[in-house]
Amino acid sequence: MASLATSTLVYSTPVRIKTSSKPRSSSRTCKKTVPFLVTRADSSSLLLHAAKHTVDKHIQSGMVVGLGSGQASGMAIQYLGRLLRTGALKDIVGVPMSVTSASEAAKAGIPLDVYQDSSQIDFAFDDADIIEEETLVAIIGRQKSQSDESIIQEKSILKAANKLVFMITENQYVGGLEGSIPVLVQALNWMETAEEIDDLFLGDAEVWRRSSIGQAGPTGGDYPFITREGHNVLDVIFTSPVQSLAEVAESLDKVDGVVDHGVFSKFPCTVVIAAESGGLNIVDR
Repeated sequence: MASLATSTLVYSTPVRIKTSSKPRSSSRTCKKTVPFLVTRADSSSLLLHAAKHTVDKHIQSGMVVGLGSGQASGMAIQYLGRLLRTGALKDIVGVPMSVTSASEAAKAGIPLDVYQDSSQIDFAFDDADIIEEETLVAIIGRQKSQSDESIIQEKSILKAANKLVFMITENQYVGGLEGSIPVLVQALNWMETAEEIDDLFLGDAEVWRRSSIGQAGPTGGDYPFITREGHNVLDVIFTSPVQSLAEVAESLDKVDGVVDHGVFSKFPCTVVIAAESGGLNIVDR
């Protein structure tokens, strides 16, 4: 398995995971712009607008809210806590998607509940690493670096929510993916699973087992990253643009030993995009 044996790979095979040559229909999406008096602000300021808009637009008193992870989600949690303290919102219960979001919510004074399979969640917000244009299929989990964080829990809460909003910057709203997709695999015989994924995307991607300590090479070194459920994480790093995340997800789901992955789709879904111009682009599907 070449991509697990060397740190640099050169392939010439063209990308095989492609969408139809027919143009995508935009009939299922609705895009509008919300202006703000901010020009060329840094990403933190822009994401703060996205966070406040998300809370103000979608959260009402009495809701059970899924609390995401990431910079924008952290801002939304802080803002939500402020509204609770001032009495602008009441009787909110937060369901955190990670240890980090639980900690931030506790500091903000948001009452919390633990997610269970039977949990009813009115609304959820989250960050995403990438959102695919038109389809609004997301990649999450690229940045998970603590064993107590869980892609499985995050996706479960997102799926359970009646309504979902992702908050991103405009450079995360893309038409063709490059970069990594995290894939959770059974720790036993992980190498065989990695080799099968490597063969599946031969020429299109490198497969590296995530290390818990820095860069430890394709096999993850002596201290591989282990999720709280006991799984290894393989980063499938695409070196050529991939036009359909849904096709990639479908292919991964068929691989023996794959437990879950960072590709996520759910509808209805709204994406709040913090634009460099200072406004917000809102895309619904």
